[in-house]
Amino acid sequence: MQNFRVLRVYQHAYSLTLEVYRHTKQFPQAERYGLVAQVRRAAVSITANIAEGCGRMTRKDFIRFLSFARGSAGELETELALSADLGFLPKPDHVRLESAAIGVQRELGALIRRLARSGQ
Repeated sequence: MQNFRVLRVYQHAYSLTLEVYRHTKQFPQAERYGLVAQVRRAAVSITANIAEGCGRMTRKDFIRFLSFARGSAGELETELALSADLGFLPKPDHVRLESAAIGVQRELGALIRRLARSGQ
């Protein structure tokens, strides 16, 4: 469909993923295969689904993968809240990352709506 790297939502999601990796380095070692892996997987899934959707041949498939990405952003938001409540993520960092995750969800929702309208 198009080059995913030029999409603003992809760029924001990619930056969020990098930030998630930086912050989860500080999590307890005991969480390496637990919450750290889950948080990172959810963040990577956002960008991966945007990229995969761009590679699909139809608008319908692109929208479907954008919906998967939006779901992963919601999952990330939940895991960030859990990380903060467990004391692994300082409050200011949680607020910033959560805000970014919500922003990506909104951008994805807007893109999905725009694509759905243009396909009618």
